[in-house]
Amino acid sequence: MSRFRPGRFIGVTAGTLVILAVGVYGPATLLGPLPAVRATLSTPAAAAEPAPPRLPAAGASAVTAIGTAAAGSEVVDSTPATEPIGVGGKTDALPMASVAKIVTALVVLDAKPLGAGDAGPKLTISAADYQDYIDYSASYARTVAVFPGESWTERELLQSLVLGSSNNHADTLARWAYGSVPEYLTAANAWLTKNGLGATHMADATGLDSATAGTATDLARLAAIAAADPIIAEIIAAPASSLAGRRGVDNTTAYLPELGIIGISRSYTDAAGVCFLFTARVDAGDSSFTFAGAFVGEPDYDTLTSDLTALMESAQAGIGELPLLAKGDAYVRFESIWGDTASGVVRTAKTQVAWQSAGSDGATVKLDTFSTGRAGKVVGRVSTDAAGSLVSSPLVLDRAISDPGLGWRLLHPVPVIAALIASRD
Repeated sequence: MSRFRPGRFIGVTAGTLVILAVGVYGPATLLGPLPAVRATLSTPAAAAEPAPPRLPAAGASAVTAIGTAAAGSEVVDSTPATEPIGVGGKTDALPMASVAKIVTALVVLDAKPLGAGDAGPKLTISAADYQDYIDYSASYARTVAVFPGESWTERELLQSLVLGSSNNHADTLARWAYGSVPEYLTAANAWLTKNGLGATHMADATGLDSATAGTATDLARLAAIAAADPIIAEIIAAPASSLAGRRGVDNTTAYLPELGIIGISRSYTDAAGVCFLFTARVDAGDSSFTFAGAFVGEPDYDTLTSDLTALMESAQAGIGELPLLAKGDAYVRFESIWGDTASGVVRTAKTQVAWQSAGSDGATVKLDTFSTGRAGKVVGRVSTDAAGSLVSSPLVLDRAISDPGLGWRLLHPVPVIAALIASRD
């Protein structure tokens, strides 16, 4: 009968534990996953210095992006602008003079749409229409002559309204499309709200009433809406030389075309000062950039000329092909626990013709979890907002993060085993 020997038992147990420890330690350290690299976000240097729009402190002004086009093309790739490029002067609503007539034209077209090139239905001038002409003429407000019984097409009425800034035609169109001026005003204010221009209010169809007022931001957006309307664009692009009864009409919209400006509305009242609604186009390499703007409350036309010239000079300086995401720019730095380092850089450049009006608001970076990787390995994605559209590019390693080797694994069991445990959670 064998006897129990404590010393032998302890030796066998210790030996077994050593064998088990070596059996676990070896595979765990040699075959287990490596700890993930640490990531530190970074911000690349700005590719270009901001060149904001130069806008006057007096009155109120704003510019907003419309879009881009290939050089020589009239087709603009429009990108809805969520925010203006720049705002100057007062931010509250100001009297807007004949800018109101552009609202009238758009709201009338909403009720009585015209096809491209169509003259539209005919309207017979009534006694009320003629009386408006007499009354506005007597107060030295802008008019285009009408006489009872004359027949005018919708397009001719709109040409008188937009090009001639005719006050009597504003009321005539409002009554024709909506039954009365009050009914028109209800529709116009609803249209403004629907189109995101709720800070603007219509108290009359002409803009002579100082209660007809809007913010510069709203009115710049209004200019963009008007420029996108095919009928308004046709009327401005090809001004009529004669209207009903072969009567002429002066084009009040054109102003500083040599600077690349297309006027939409230009007017003056004592309450509103000089007001100007416009679009402008600036060439940038093989593309061009179009923006819309509004100036209200300018003291005189000399000041308007000076302020528009300054704006266009700043546009030339600020508009160009901007590297929204520049190839090779680093947005994150990686470091392994064993000392290897690398950066996550933009793989595919993203550019856009735009106005560099301010510094970047930053980018959003999403990263993969990894331990090692060769140069060029995709390790995440960077995204940034560009005029309301999200653009993004993969982030790749600019250099390899290599496996540290067996020696490091054996000498650093704790982080390796911790990584193994974490991988099984």
